[in-house]
Amino acid sequence: MEFRHLVGFIATAEELHFGRAAARLHMAQPALSQQIRQLEKELDVVLFHRNTRSVILSEAGHALLQPARQVIADVDLAKRAAILGTSEIVGRVVIGFAGASSRNVLPKLARAVRAEQPGVELILQGQTYAGAALGEIVAGQVDIGFCRLPVMNPAIATRIFDYETLVAALPSDHRLAAQETINISDLASEPFVTFPGNRGSSVRDALVHQAMIAGFTPQIMQEAPDSYTILSLVAAGVGVTLTVSSVQHIDTPGLVYRQLNGNIPDLAAVLAWRKDNSSPAVRAVLDIAERVLPTPRRETTPNHS
Repeated sequence: MEFRHLVGFIATAEELHFGRAAARLHMAQPALSQQIRQLEKELDVVLFHRNTRSVILSEAGHALLQPARQVIADVDLAKRAAILGTSEIVGRVVIGFAGASSRNVLPKLARAVRAEQPGVELILQGQTYAGAALGEIVAGQVDIGFCRLPVMNPAIATRIFDYETLVAALPSDHRLAAQETINISDLASEPFVTFPGNRGSSVRDALVHQAMIAGFTPQIMQEAPDSYTILSLVAAGVGVTLTVSSVQHIDTPGLVYRQLNGNIPDLAAVLAWRKDNSSPAVRAVLDIAERVLPTPRRETTPNHS
């Protein structure tokens, strides 16, 4: 099986169009088609179902795609190792994160890793909500996740890098927008916009939990996959939301943030990883993170009443 055949197969599988795949690889379309036919002949399978209007991955093609990507990634990693030499740490670290709350910390960590460990390749996997990240860490699909406490799985280690507070986000013409602080119970009759319920969002869980403590079940009228979209919907008057203080850099016209009265507990933002992950690359990233994203001193936030 030739390396170039796998490269051609991956490009065609991702584009589902021989012309676009050939252009992406800077080669002629007939040459790419010949490579695919040679690969199919070698494997004795049909990788694509073709007709005059479409190209569709076959069942065998679907089965081959991820292993083929892994082969390409491993070859790239081997090249990097050879170039850097044996004195360097070489490896790949998958970091799962979600939302705007990672905006300030993730670039800082990525820049430090690139500067100090050029042999470590960071794969940044977005829209990996806290609950989903924990499952992917256990499964070995994610090495380090941006999550929030509590983390109950004893196989996972965590370290706090930030404390966030819940705040309310309201349309600027909302009846409560003129108040400096509000009670969560004041929102009992409001429609809410928040993250999907099936994606493991800790922010959604905190919203529902605090609403129920305040004596009501929130009416979630619309879901959206990220803080930017949620806050745009709030600004448009679709509903209100509770979100974390770290997203208040999103300054959307028609949107205001308001602090919440009462004893609202902070949310501890953590890095999470599998305790038995012995990868030197993962350990190197965690060591860098401990320095550039240190655990903050816990400060008491005054409650509003």
